[in-house]
Amino acid sequence: MIKNILVAVDGSENARSAAEFAFWMAKGFGARLTGVHVVDLVALEGPLIHDLSGSLGFEPFNNFSSEIKKVLEDNGQGFLDDFKEEAGKAGLKADIVRAYGIVSSEICEKARLADLVVMGRAGINAKFEHGLMGSVAEGVVRKSEEPVFIAPKTFKVPTRPLLCYDARSNSSKAMQSAAEFVKATGLPLTVVTVAEGIEGDTLLSEAEHYLEPYGVKVEFKRLTGNDAPALIENFCKDNGHDLVFMGGSSHGGILKIVLGSTTEHMIRAVEGPFFIER
Repeated sequence: MIKNILVAVDGSENARSAAEFAFWMAKGFGARLTGVHVVDLVALEGPLIHDLSGSLGFEPFNNFSSEIKKVLEDNGQGFLDDFKEEAGKAGLKADIVRAYGIVSSEICEKARLADLVVMGRAGINAKFEHGLMGSVAEGVVRKSEEPVFIAPKTFKVPTRPLLCYDARSNSSKAMQSAAEFVKATGLPLTVVTVAEGIEGDTLLSEAEHYLEPYGVKVEFKRLTGNDAPALIENFCKDNGHDLVFMGGSSHGGILKIVLGSTTEHMIRAVEGPFFIER
């Protein structure tokens, strides 16, 4: 059960949407909220300083880095204070934490004491990113040992969750999370798998057997074909599913999403929120 939610805060439109999703989930699960903002010291102390000074035509002076650090700290504290204030308006209590370092690594570190990480699909530098998922979100999804909820730019209460099930361990974890999620929110669930004949029927039978004790409304769909990512993408879009539960892949003992996998394809192709189980 989700009782501790960590929310990545950076003042961006995507992060504000992520906070709204976190508030909605915290109410449904009775969960505690913690907002975290990371001051990116790697960027601060590396090429960024030289690029800034070079563009302005002077060498970095002794306290240039410390001055920028203070500005970033003040901005970050403002973002955190706003998050806490908005949580209060929603009738929720929230803790706030400021960290320093590589942004994705620090978020994952703080997630050790969380049940779920909630963050925007792209952050404050979204205009410089390529595709639908920013580099920080991608880093967290790849490295986090806890499930990650990736929020789109606009908040909307989900009404048609979709679970992608293939019997792998993380897919099974995603099924448990989806079951608890729809049980707490009162939403229906659609379970989809891509497999031929008896294999597909067996997978859906397993899912039906597992979900039965939860007493939730479930629909099961089997898709056939060779291009699983495209099949699931089209099914999701054609049927108006607005929240997707999926499991990340595990390879070589290292838990990560693999480039070209169904999970990564879906995150990049579908604009709605994603719940990625690890």
